[in-house]
Amino acid sequence: MHELIRANDPVLMSYAQSLLKDAGIHCFVADQAMSILEGSLGMLPRRLLVDDDDADQARRILTDAGLADELRIVK
Repeated sequence: MHELIRANDPVLMSYAQSLLKDAGIHCFVADQAMSILEGSLGMLPRRLLVDDDDADQARRILTDAGLADELRIVK
């Protein structure tokens, strides 16, 4: 899996998920259950993950939607 976004903003994560879903790219938000441990304060970031094979296309879609600043740096 390839991490695209790490953020505390549920609206951002939902928007990014929606964009990828509309493009037929399966994605997964990791660490959502951590809100139970933190008391729903939004302090722990969630991670948007996609399959390695879809990572480049997903990055292009999110960049075209104006989310380039939210993307994690590729190592």
